[in-house]
Amino acid sequence: MEEYRKIADRVEAAVRDGRLTPGDRLPPQRVFARRHRIANSTAIRVYGELARRGLVVGEVGRGTFVRAAPPLPGPALAEATGAAPVDLQLNYPVVEGQSELMARALAALARPDVLAEAVSGPAAAAGTPEAREAAVSVLARPGWAPDPEAVLFAGNGRQAIAAALSALVPPGGRLGVEALTYPLVKAVAERLGIRLVPLALDGGEDGHGRGGRDGHGHGGGIRPEALAAAHRANPLAAVYLQPTLHNPLATTMSGPRRAELAELLRSLDLTAVEDTTWAFLAPGAGPGAAPPPLAAFAPERVLLVDSLSKRLAPGLTVGYLVVPGRMRPAVAEALRCGAWTAGGLALAAATRWAGDGTVAEIVAAKRADTAARHALVRRRLGGYAVRTSPHAYYCWWELPAPWRAETFTAAAARAGVAVTPGSAFAVGAGTAPDAIRVGLASPPREVLDGALARLAALAGEGA
Repeated sequence: MEEYRKIADRVEAAVRDGRLTPGDRLPPQRVFARRHRIANSTAIRVYGELARRGLVVGEVGRGTFVRAAPPLPGPALAEATGAAPVDLQLNYPVVEGQSELMARALAALARPDVLAEAVSGPAAAAGTPEAREAAVSVLARPGWAPDPEAVLFAGNGRQAIAAALSALVPPGGRLGVEALTYPLVKAVAERLGIRLVPLALDGGEDGHGRGGRDGHGHGGGIRPEALAAAHRANPLAAVYLQPTLHNPLATTMSGPRRAELAELLRSLDLTAVEDTTWAFLAPGAGPGAAPPPLAAFAPERVLLVDSLSKRLAPGLTVGYLVVPGRMRPAVAEALRCGAWTAGGLALAAATRWAGDGTVAEIVAAKRADTAARHALVRRRLGGYAVRTSPHAYYCWWELPAPWRAETFTAAAARAGVAVTPGSAFAVGAGTAPDAIRVGLASPPREVLDGALARLAALAGEGA
């Protein structure tokens, strides 16, 4: 094993056994090199390896800090708080009665003849005509519905993203992404050898139809001029974005901005991967209604990805891809080669859940649940700089001084609450924002209320 990896292993062991704790600052690389009697170039590789493993984060002008560790086992946190740890990192919403509703379709699948057909072999990337029609009913929005022939299936939303990027961006290619993006995209890009190019963001609508860079809801998301400048400086292979209920910012791109981006994609001959995984929570009509997806504005230029993981549950799910015709063979091949196609049983269950009204019923319940949870956010964090939407299951908290994201995350963990530091979402080598994402979906409401109260008290202690 190369020397720098051996040294990185020793540092990782120190993090895992508590000798180095979240928020601890590592020495400057030259000092580290002297202490370990290695060359400066080797120290640079050690720090790079630690960052790749997700153990440290470098902040320009501040140094390199140990990142927040995974939540500790229950007893260790319980000693500090007297209560079980609360995970506000994972974000899988479950509503009352959800399992009973989903069981209806699974009961039908238990018939031997139906089950035999579902598990007789791997599903094709294109699924079945019945599955594609069911997918259309799930994905359709006011003003837009996908062509059933354009729908392909993956095992889940993450696999759908991986297949899309694999098909569109060659190893070494450049992918434009929002400067704050879904962390999985960073991990997938690293695995595929894709270089991420951060693109500047502006405001957007807050779920009440307000916002935008000009105050009239005409902005939101990637700035068109930033996309154009990045592509002209060094061509991008594609761009990945989340126009509706962006994770982590919870903003929604306005209709005029979507139309502007659609024209820009055409003029630059670029393809966008539009992630709508959380968009199901945004109402399609009335106050706070989201515009149609970007795919409705440029269907020939946008590959849309989605899944049932958040709508229903991650344990038995499928991912959806709505793919322009010219790209369909390449994406289908990526799904097959990556072993990312949906399982037959999951696809059969998803088809039944869409057809019998289960998906629609659970989605309606989750929309109501977000409203109840945001009442808790307003109650506990109303005095802080929290960016969110009443339709989102997460919020972006810009921490009060003197808190840094990593040290607050570590302090929260000691208080029994796990949150995600802003560095997990940041792309590029710039300073990570002193903000955290707070996931609202997973714990019961009364547990969430207590966790938010703990976080508010902690923030007040540092002020």
